Amino acid sequence: MLLAKVIGTVVASAKSERVDGLKMLILQPLDLDGKAKGNYVVAFDAVGAGDGEVVLYVTGSSARQTPTTDGRPADATIFAIVDTWDVGGTVKYEKATSE
Repeated sequence: MLLAKVIGTVVASAKSERVDGLKMLILQPLDLDGKAKGNYVVAFDAVGAGDGEVVLYVTGSSARQTPTTDGRPADATIFAIVDTWDVGGTVKYEKATSE
């Protein structure tokens, strides 16, 4: 499982029929302090994530283990939207809530 921030979307009108209906998002991986690290990743969205949200994603064969991606050619899949995380008792991220 890896942490990342959604930074964009990918739209492809010509693609395999096996991925029709799947939303593709561009992710920027994050370190434990919430800072960008590494290269971006394009992942299928299995949970309805949106721009700017912090998510958990998986790669490799684990990416094909969600009901949304089962049997599909996925190499990265978002499977959770992060509400909060802490490291050593210090909150590093907390999702903003609208009230």
